Amino acid sequence: MELLRETIDWLLDSDPALKWQVERDVLEVPSAQWQATRNLTSTTGFGAKLLSLQDVDGQWAGGAHFPGRVEPRALVREGGDDAQPFIATSWSLNALREWGVDASALGDTAQRLEASCLWEYEDRPFWKGEVDCCINAFTLANGAWLGVHVSENAEWFIEHQLADGGWNCEWVEGSTRSSFHSTLNSLNGLLDYEKTVGRNERIAAARKRGEEYLLTRNLMFKQATNELVGEWVTQFYYPARWRYSTLRALDYFREAGLFDSSTPDSRLEKAVETVRTARNANGRWVTQRADKGSVWFEVDAPLGQESKWLTLSAIRSLRWWDSR
Repeated sequence: MELLRETIDWLLDSDPALKWQVERDVLEVPSAQWQATRNLTSTTGFGAKLLSLQDVDGQWAGGAHFPGRVEPRALVREGGDDAQPFIATSWSLNALREWGVDASALGDTAQRLEASCLWEYEDRPFWKGEVDCCINAFTLANGAWLGVHVSENAEWFIEHQLADGGWNCEWVEGSTRSSFHSTLNSLNGLLDYEKTVGRNERIAAARKRGEEYLLTRNLMFKQATNELVGEWVTQFYYPARWRYSTLRALDYFREAGLFDSSTPDSRLEKAVETVRTARNANGRWVTQRADKGSVWFEVDAPLGQESKWLTLSAIRSLRWWDSR
C-alpha cells in the first residue's frame, strides 16, 4: 500500500518505542539503524519514564495485577475511579516488553519479583502464574523476556486448552467454550515464548489449534450463527491490553506467519477488510475506544483522533496481507 511522505514523517515523529518499529516494518531500513533507535527505549521517552516508576522491590504500584496502594503519581481518567487500573506490575512489564526495551535495562527485576511479588489470587508466586489465561500469557511472555525459566507456564496452556481449540479465562468457573479475548492473549504469549526461547513442537501444535479456532470464525463471527461476536471486534485502540479486535488479531497472525514462514490464510480476508475500511481520508486510523482505568501516562491519541500506534499496526498487517 502506498503511503504519503507526510504520513511517514508523522509516524517517525514519535517516541522511540514506536519509531523503531516504523523504521523496521514500514521503511525497512538496515537493522543497525532501527536497532539503534530501539536501544533508546530504556533511556528516553515512554520506556525510561515507566522504568523510573518502578518500586525498589521490583514491582510497580506495589501489586502484581492490581495496585497494592493508592498511587498519587498515576493518571486517573475521567469516570475511571472504579475501573480496572493499569499501573501494576504485569501491565507495566507488558508495556516495556512491547515497546522493545531490552531485558538488561531491568537488571535483577526478575529476581526481585520472585522474592516480593504475589498474585492477588491465592497469593501465588509471581513467576508461577495464576489461573487466568490472559494473566498467565502475560507472565509467560514477560518471564521468557527476562530470562526466567517458564517452561512449566508454557505447558500449562497445553493442559488447559479447551476442546474447541481455544482458551477461556473462565475455565476455572466451568466454562468449556473458548473466548476470543482469552484465545488471542494465549496465542500471543505462546508465540512470544517460542520467539524468545526457540521453536517447540508441542507449543506450535497448540498455537495451530488456537489459530484454527479464530480462523474458522473468520476472526470475528459466532460459528453457530455467523453473527458478529460483538461490537468490540472492530473497535481499535492502543494499548488494547487484554481486549480483542480484528486489528490486534491480524497483528498476531502476521507475527506468527513471519515466524512460521507461512502465507496468510484466506479466511483472514473479512477481518482484513474491517481494517482497510477503517482508514480515514488521510490514510490513517483513529482511536475508537478508550479504557477508563488509571494509567501512569498517556501513550497514544485520545478518542476520535488519529493514532500512530494503530496506523503502524494497520499498515504492516495490510502490507503483509497484500504481499501474499
